[in-house]
Amino acid sequence: MSEHTDETERTKRLVAAWRGAEHALSRSLLEPTVGELLAELARAPYAMDRPADVYGNGVVGELEERVAGLLGTEDAAFFPSGTMAQQVALRCWAGRTGNPVVALHPMSHPERWEGDALSVVSGLRTAHPTGEPRQPTAAEVEGLAEPFGTLMLELPLRDAGFLLPSWEELEALVAAARERDAVVHFDGARLWESTVHFGRPLAEIAGLADSVYVSFYKSLGGLSGACLAGAREFVEETRVWRHRYGGQVFRQFPQALSALAGLDRELPRLPSYVAQARLVADALREGFAAAGTPWFRIHPEVPHTHQFQVWLPYGPDRLTEAGLRLAEDTGRVLFRRWSADGPPGLSTTELEVTEPGLAWTRADVLEAVTAFTARLGDAPAP
Repeated sequence: MSEHTDETERTKRLVAAWRGAEHALSRSLLEPTVGELLAELARAPYAMDRPADVYGNGVVGELEERVAGLLGTEDAAFFPSGTMAQQVALRCWAGRTGNPVVALHPMSHPERWEGDALSVVSGLRTAHPTGEPRQPTAAEVEGLAEPFGTLMLELPLRDAGFLLPSWEELEALVAAARERDAVVHFDGARLWESTVHFGRPLAEIAGLADSVYVSFYKSLGGLSGACLAGAREFVEETRVWRHRYGGQVFRQFPQALSALAGLDRELPRLPSYVAQARLVADALREGFAAAGTPWFRIHPEVPHTHQFQVWLPYGPDRLTEAGLRLAEDTGRVLFRRWSADGPPGLSTTELEVTEPGLAWTRADVLEAVTAFTARLGDAPAP
C-alpha cells in the first residue's frame, strides 16, 4: 500500500471519528457532507424568493455593503478567494505608489501559501522587516534598508501562533510605514476575532489601514470567498483587476449567503470563543503538568484569538494516533492532526475553540488531557 493510500485511509478514519464524537472544541472543515452544507445554506438569513445574483449584484452586492459597514470603509469588493484578493490589492498599491516592493513577514500567507504569486504573477518583490516568529516592530519597519511601497501586516500572524501586536504596537507600525511614504494593507483573514485582544471595534482597527482583506470561511464558517475593503476609488480599481484575474464569476450566491449567515451567527460569538480558548489553554497547561509530560508549550501562553498552538516532544504520527484513539474510545475530540513543523523531536498542532467548545469546563479539559496522554503510550512510536 502506498504512502498516499495510507494517508487517505487515515484521513477517512479521522473524519469518521470526528463526526461520531459527541464533544469537540470545534468542528473540522472536513466533516460536513454536501447535504448538510446545502441544508445550512437554505437557512441563511435571506429572502429565498429574491432573484439570484448575476456578476456580483443582488446578494453579493448586499454582502459587500454589509462588510463595508462593519469595517467602516467606503466600499468593499467580493472575491472568490483570499489569494486573489491579496494579489490584486498589492498589485494595485504597487501601481499607485510606483514601488513594487512589499514589506511583509516571511511567515505571512503570500510568502508561504500562494505559490510565489506576488513575483510570478504580479512582478512584485518582498522585503522582510524581521525573520523572527513574531510580529515586526516599528523600529524594524523604519530600519528596512530599501524603500517599499506597501507594508502588509497579517493580523493575526497565523503560522507564528496566531499572534497579534498590541494596539499601541500596531499604531506604531502604521506610523512607521507612513514615515517611509508607504501605504498599509491588512491581511485580515482572521481580523474578525481580533477585537478582544485590541480592545477596539472592527471599524477602528480597519481604519488604521489603507485597505483590508477579510475571509468568510476562516472564523465565520462560510463556504469560501473574501472581501477587499477600502476607499471607493481604490475598491473600484480592484474590481477591474478582479475581472482580469478571472474572478468575475457569473453566480456566487452560495458563497454570499453562507458569508451573511456567518456574519449573523458567528461574528457575535467570537469574543466568547476567545475567552473560552484562554480557559482551555490554561487547563491544558495544568493538565500536561499534572500528567508529567516531559516538555510542552502552549503558544502564546494567553491566546490572542480563539486559535493557538500546542507543542509536544513526540512524533506527529504518534500524537495524531493518540488523538484519534481518544475520539474513537471516548467520543471526545481534543486534538486533530499534528505536524513536525518545529525543531527536531517536537510536533505542533493548531487548536481552535468555537461553538461546540463553549460547553467544555476546565474539568472536561483536564480529563481529556489525562486520557490523551495515557494513549500516547499505546500509540505507534514516531
